[in-house]
Amino acid sequence: MTLSRTVRGLAATVAAGLTLTACGNADISGEEPQTTATGEAGTVITYNSPAEWGNFGEVLSTFSEETGISAPNDPKNSGQALAALQAEAAAPVADSAYVGIAFAEQLVAADLLSPYTPEGAEAIDEDLRDPDGRWHALHTGAVAFIVNKDHLGDAEVPRSWEDLTRPEYRGKVGYLDPTQAAVGYSVATAANEAMGGDLDDWGPGLEYLSRLRENGAVTPAQTATALVGQGEIPILIDTDFNGYKLRDEGIDVEVVIPDEGSLLIPYVVGLVNGGPNRENAERLHDFYFSEAGQQLFARGYMRPVIGSVPEEMASRMLPDDDYARAVTVDYVRQGEVQEDFNAAFVAEVGR
Repeated sequence: MTLSRTVRGLAATVAAGLTLTACGNADISGEEPQTTATGEAGTVITYNSPAEWGNFGEVLSTFSEETGISAPNDPKNSGQALAALQAEAAAPVADSAYVGIAFAEQLVAADLLSPYTPEGAEAIDEDLRDPDGRWHALHTGAVAFIVNKDHLGDAEVPRSWEDLTRPEYRGKVGYLDPTQAAVGYSVATAANEAMGGDLDDWGPGLEYLSRLRENGAVTPAQTATALVGQGEIPILIDTDFNGYKLRDEGIDVEVVIPDEGSLLIPYVVGLVNGGPNRENAERLHDFYFSEAGQQLFARGYMRPVIGSVPEEMASRMLPDDDYARAVTVDYVRQGEVQEDFNAAFVAEVGR
């Protein structure tokens, strides 16, 4: 399973004025960071690398075992990482940052990233990397329904966006607040595209999300996958890989790519400008884009940008035909219109 669609127009500059603190991946694992004690070969500090997100725990521990460099996980989300990097710009603490692609050019515009092309990253499609090497797409996910089948009552597993507005799903649906979380904004984008809208016309999506709210949908600000497992939110619209992970933990969940369509979400990584452990950070990024690193992320059900998902994992994921419904958008434009979307969402849907 390979990345079959490329992302167009990512080299353009995002308009100034986007909020750095209000929108994140909302991918906090709920765990405390691991120890920051220096390893035998020093340390490297990453922002937004929760252990439970995309297999970051195993990725960083494997890197540390192989290099002797301490690489603690960090539970920030994208918005928190952006805010911290901005606040620390004069004296950076972090060496590496990972964010949803909607925020990549915000980091560039704020001069928070330093050029570096990791070994192997030159093979990535040009549309998936900054032309000056300040960020590179690391892997992708897709917007999906994560459905806890044990808490649906008599209802069937929903297969479409329209299904979620039916009475039998009242009070059973949630997605992260799109004005605060990158995943939530991706969900809103996916719904809007599926309803016939586009990045310059949010009317169809806002009308749909209003109907979803009227049917009792909730929009928490922080990660809610644990609430799916507990049955508090039986149907979470989130990323596919979070659903697969819950299933592997023994929870009876099903991952669904909605019939009307979904959205592919690239995640990017870059070196922090002026980070205190530059050499170690370069080694980490080389590892991220190595065959071993990409395969470790694939073990977290991410789709790598180099190579393919191993058959062992692909056999436990939805087939390619389902993922063909996950489209791409102009992600730079998505970032440009985010502030206007936020205002419209609050006015028309509420929080």
